[in-house]
Amino acid sequence: MSTTTRQARWVVMGVSGCGKSAIGQGLATALGVDFLEGDSLHSAANVAKMAAGTPLTDSDRADWLLTLQQRIAQAAQQQRGLVLSCSALKRRYRDLLRAGDPGLRFAHLSGARAVIAERMQARVGHYMPPSLLDSQLRDLEPLQADEAGVLLDLTRTPRQLVADILHSAAQPARSAIL
Repeated sequence: MSTTTRQARWVVMGVSGCGKSAIGQGLATALGVDFLEGDSLHSAANVAKMAAGTPLTDSDRADWLLTLQQRIAQAAQQQRGLVLSCSALKRRYRDLLRAGDPGLRFAHLSGARAVIAERMQARVGHYMPPSLLDSQLRDLEPLQADEAGVLLDLTRTPRQLVADILHSAAQPARSAIL
């Protein structure tokens, strides 16, 4: 694996329940870089709001996204790789994150609503209730052709998904579907 690949910064994105944390941790391990669980940086007020079944607004997410952007920028300035799990549902959120590192890449875990809902129902102890899935799907703006990243089928095994991301890392920074 090249030094450039190990120094890349990635956001593993998608709606709640798609597997961002597991795939992000696996990718970070494969790259030998730090993993940052984006949800761990939500304010207590945001967590309480989601736990109560209320979707976050753009205003609710603003400070959280700026904090994530700062972490990405810090890794870029130090020429360190980083893998971040973050829903990054809207293009403007991704643009804000990318402002911390123009070379930031996204791995979008995508799949059928029924599969994601089943995964959310099976989770124990997570604050995000399945009732918020539809609001996340409504907000989701898929990666666009000019965004560096890869769209992945979340039904593939974690090992396959990490391999797909690593394969895409060897390609020029553009959007791809695997």
